[in-house]
Amino acid sequence: MGVELCAKLGGGGLFTKLAKTWSKMEKGLNDCVSKSFIGRYFKLEARKSCFTKELRAATATFLTMAYIITVNATILSDSGGTCSIADCTTSLNQTASPDCMIKPNAGYQNCLSKVKGDLIVATVLSAMVGSIAMGILANLPLALAPAMGPNAYLAYNLVGFHGSGSISYQTALAIVLVEGCAFFAISAIGLRSKLAKLIPRSVRLACAAGIGLFIAFVGLQVHQGVGLIGPDLSTLVTLTGCTNTNPETGKCIGGQLRSPKIWLSLAGFLITSYGLMKNVKGSMIYGILFVTLVSWFRGTSVTYFPNTPIGDTSYNYFKKVVDFRMIKSTAGALSFGNFNRSEVWVALATLFYVDVLAITGTMHTMAEIGGYANEQGGFEGEYLAYLVDAGSTIVGSTLGVSTVATYVESSAGLREGGRTGLTAVIIGLYFFISLFFVPLLSSVPPWAIGPSLVMVGVMMMKVVKDINWADMKEAIPAFITMLLMPLTYSIANGIVAGIGLYVALSLYDYILGSIRWLIKMKRMVAKEQNQVSATAGVDSTIEII
Repeated sequence: MGVELCAKLGGGGLFTKLAKTWSKMEKGLNDCVSKSFIGRYFKLEARKSCFTKELRAATATFLTMAYIITVNATILSDSGGTCSIADCTTSLNQTASPDCMIKPNAGYQNCLSKVKGDLIVATVLSAMVGSIAMGILANLPLALAPAMGPNAYLAYNLVGFHGSGSISYQTALAIVLVEGCAFFAISAIGLRSKLAKLIPRSVRLACAAGIGLFIAFVGLQVHQGVGLIGPDLSTLVTLTGCTNTNPETGKCIGGQLRSPKIWLSLAGFLITSYGLMKNVKGSMIYGILFVTLVSWFRGTSVTYFPNTPIGDTSYNYFKKVVDFRMIKSTAGALSFGNFNRSEVWVALATLFYVDVLAITGTMHTMAEIGGYANEQGGFEGEYLAYLVDAGSTIVGSTLGVSTVATYVESSAGLREGGRTGLTAVIIGLYFFISLFFVPLLSSVPPWAIGPSLVMVGVMMMKVVKDINWADMKEAIPAFITMLLMPLTYSIANGIVAGIGLYVALSLYDYILGSIRWLIKMKRMVAKEQNQVSATAGVDSTIEII
């Protein structure tokens, strides 16, 4: 009897019946949805798609970009958010000093953990609203979320680590809001793609690579990521990964490359790398998940919940697992009081520039991959897609996050056959579900996030192959743009240097061209004068005769 059963199973009888039943149910479901109001609205049949295909596409996209939920919150919380010196705990009859925001302080760390939780919710809400709006209004399978690059610029260049920069978190969010409104305006009048074409192509490509290097550099540092790189008085930066570090500066005190956390991060990085090598969907998530799960065990040298008051508080919140959190600190945290300072307008111009280049380019790239770009370089739903993209930034800034943008990870869904806005709507619903797991999402350690930041840098570097390195006029500005972003710890510095250098190198051609034009005009004028003189001489001879 067992042999007969094995023969039936081996012959595929049972599995064949199950497969046919499943195919029949899937076809019935797809036909039902396609003929419904939802199918007609999203044009499923017109775009040769179906519900299950859109569902698979949405799942693939969400898995490849879900890392942004914790990564974005971790980066933005490094700025200190709305936390200030007033949140620091002090001894009796003592006044807190600004150092309490840099040195370990129970009160300030407690505030940071609350801000990170709020930022997780803000990230999820902005991604949910943007993705659903993109699907319903533009009918495109593109997912939106707070962008990598602008978030690092806001956290580390504008506000600075734990508020050590020149601009407050509230002012930075106001800058993002104004930039989003300006972005919405140029999208509404159709100037968005035209502005992007004004920037030299080599500098545009170098900006993407430079931002990737900057993000990777952040992911390798002590406070924000893996902990492989730290400060050094002689060489500025050096290898760390130490068992003992200075809590204020991150400088290595002892045990270089002996920290268990750095080796755990390396394991997570290898998992992500192997997955990407084999085109495994969600590889970024798997690397983060492995490191995080190991770090959740208490009593180990890599635990995220040490036996301290802060560790106990974090662990008690983590044990809730499911919790619906309301945003308490970051929503509406806007301040327009310092808009008379030059730093504010430089930041506004930088964010605007990055948005025009990166986000517009991403949308056109997705249109090419999806096969819905037309001969003129546009695509169906382009106008509404631009408005949704800019409007999502406005929504995100009021919630407390940086620029919201279309994600290149949408290509994962396009490869799975996603062709309509239904894909984007389902992605938005996935983000909504994640709202209920904030205790888990807020307990992801920095050394789990660091490897993913490095991997983002790897992916953003691929554009350098499109730069014409044989042409020095193109190569020099591109190289300086990429070099200065991580080395000066400023995306704005790299952009300004690249454009300025390109203009300076172009002056030679402009001046030489102008001189040649003047010489040509002079010759033409002289020739005309000679012809006039010759004609006048002939006329005089005729009169004499």
